[in-house]
Amino acid sequence: MIIDHRTYRILPGRVPAQLELYSKLGYPVQCRYMGEPHYYLATETGQLNTLVHGWIYESAAQREQIRAKMMQDPDWKHFLAENAKAGNIVEQSNWLMTPVPFSPKIPPAKIVK
Repeated sequence: MIIDHRTYRILPGRVPAQLELYSKLGYPVQCRYMGEPHYYLATETGQLNTLVHGWIYESAAQREQIRAKMMQDPDWKHFLAENAKAGNIVEQSNWLMTPVPFSPKIPPAKIVK
């Protein structure tokens, strides 16, 4: 199992706009391909204007296959175009992570498509 942990830094004051755009156009498409995220969080303290989310996959190969299918979806392409146009995101980073032996059990993602 891997967790795809991604961090987005958003322009100050634009987190609500980014969340609205993503919740309407991006989130439904991602859930269609990847199931619900393990977490989707906004900072309360620390580096403000930051969003993080984690998606669970059986393997890096499964992640690659699912994301390749999603990238072909016209709805995802539409979201990417609108997201770029909005210009809310300053920076993003991504880590593929694995649970350590004593980590609490993480349920597998329920992938619909």
